[in-house]
Amino acid sequence: MSWSIQEIARIAGTTSRTLRHYEQVGLLEPAGRAPGGARRYDQDALVRLQRILLLRDLGMGLADIGDALRSEPDVARALAAHREQLRAERDLVERRLASLDRTIDALEKGESIMAEDMFDGFDHTQHKEEVERRWGKEAYAQSDAWWRGLGPEGQKAWKAELTALTQKWIDGASAGLDPAGDEAQAIAAQHADWLAGIPGTPGHGTQAPTKEYLVGLAEMYVADDRFAANYGGGEGATFVRDALTVYADRNL
Repeated sequence: MSWSIQEIARIAGTTSRTLRHYEQVGLLEPAGRAPGGARRYDQDALVRLQRILLLRDLGMGLADIGDALRSEPDVARALAAHREQLRAERDLVERRLASLDRTIDALEKGESIMAEDMFDGFDHTQHKEEVERRWGKEAYAQSDAWWRGLGPEGQKAWKAELTALTQKWIDGASAGLDPAGDEAQAIAAQHADWLAGIPGTPGHGTQAPTKEYLVGLAEMYVADDRFAANYGGGEGATFVRDALTVYADRNL
């Protein structure tokens, strides 16, 4: 069997434009072409796309996804690893749900709440391994120490700054700004400055983060639904990614 690019986009919940982009960067080649030149995809291509989307959901940039695909050619073993990661995430979500259930139940009954129960599954260091894998142990240690050192008031101010920046992105996307235009690029510059101010961020201490880091992070905003939700969903996150990518190409 084979499928057209439109069929694959519909089935996978993505777009034809995204599939063509994956082809351009060497991630996903069509199995062949129809007589009129239209792309056709076979089962192997579908399995590869599934791996790409799974890695995207883990927050990996396209360059890292390409490396991961090349480093593990055994498709069955790679998918088994993805399955274990998803199971671990499911277990974490279930722990958090159980924690919330216990808190709600205690509040409704007027009972005392056990702090350990309230925060089961809410470990702020849960992304430690991913950060260390991507940018090194020193990067995580610096950013973690910086965050703790801010204290409650400093953390509150930092979150307020982030909220204001995020709203600018949402407003820009809603207004239909051109990602390459001056207004969007001004927000992108502010975003880059904000990132560079975080210890442990690649490029910290300079005027902007590194190009590789900024582009990879921009891809993650679209790939990870948790980040995309911050910008109003997929369209908003795509606007952020495109604007940051243009900024990185022009300035870094």
